[in-house]
Amino acid sequence: MNPENLLIILAIVLVLFGAKRLPGLGRGLGQGMREFKDGITGSSKPDDDEVAAISPAPAVPQAPPEPTPEPDRAGTERRA
Repeated sequence: MNPENLLIILAIVLVLFGAKRLPGLGRGLGQGMREFKDGITGSSKPDDDEVAAISPAPAVPQAPPEPTPEPDRAGTERRA
C-alpha cells in the first residue's frame, strides 16, 4: 500500500466519521487490538474488575447527622 492510498483512506474516514469522533474510534480500535493480542498470546495484565476484587474497598463515609428541626414559630407574634 503506497502513501497516496493511505491518505485517500484517511480522508474518507475523516469525512465519514468527523474529526470529533476519530479519537474515540482510535481508542476503541487500540483496545480491541490489545484484547485480541492478549487473547491470542494468553498473557494479560489485570483488568480493573480484577484489581478491584483484589484490593480492599475504600471506606464508606458516614452520613452527616440529621439537622435538628427549628421550633414552630407559627403561634408567636412580634410586638413592637
